[in-house]
Amino acid sequence: MLTRKQHELLLFINERISETGVSPSFDEMKDALDLRSKSGIHRLITALEERGFIRRLPNRARALEVVRLPDDITAAAANRAPARGFSPSVVDGGFRRRPPESKPSAPQSGLMELPVLGRIAAGTPIEAIQHEVDRIAAPEALLSAGEHYILEVQGESMINAGIHDGDYAIIKRCDSAGSGEIVVALVDDEEATLKRLRKKGASIALEAANPAFETRIYGPDRVAVQGKLVGLMRRY
Repeated sequence: MLTRKQHELLLFINERISETGVSPSFDEMKDALDLRSKSGIHRLITALEERGFIRRLPNRARALEVVRLPDDITAAAANRAPARGFSPSVVDGGFRRRPPESKPSAPQSGLMELPVLGRIAAGTPIEAIQHEVDRIAAPEALLSAGEHYILEVQGESMINAGIHDGDYAIIKRCDSAGSGEIVVALVDDEEATLKRLRKKGASIALEAANPAFETRIYGPDRVAVQGKLVGLMRRY
């Protein structure tokens, strides 16, 4: 679920709070991650907050709290400095598979098995969407011509569009979408997110469907569509 930079920043914040009791400044975070500006840190902090890894403490300067760490980080790894020099893992493809009985049930006829390629935050090089972790039968009625895959939704930034944490999003692979469609969008070749795409003149807005989450606006060269939502499946 975390990109390389998000992963590095989370570990750096956790390490600094463990050592000093105070979260690092934005300048310290920028230098630690070799970023050129603090705007990148603002974006990473927002993404980590959306995903439930950190939270901002009100009425306190430099007030960040680490809520949780990724499942694959051991206590020893959490106390190391951020690692560098490895390729970003954009969509989390390493989550633990659920037992078959917990998958969405469906009739046995009119189905097509689709690859589950990981988790995506509703709230990151889709080249990372290539590691199949499971297969789920999806109703053919939800599919059209072309290639499809499934991502497990994590987060609540699209809840008012009927997309809930734990849903399985059926995605049609494509590289373009109309304004108003819900897409898998790749931002800055690093972070993929499930948001509603809005075209605003020469800019692209990625719009959340939850007032608690902000709409982000980017130049057109910063956003690449990796697929669009065509259906959802849900466990009860």
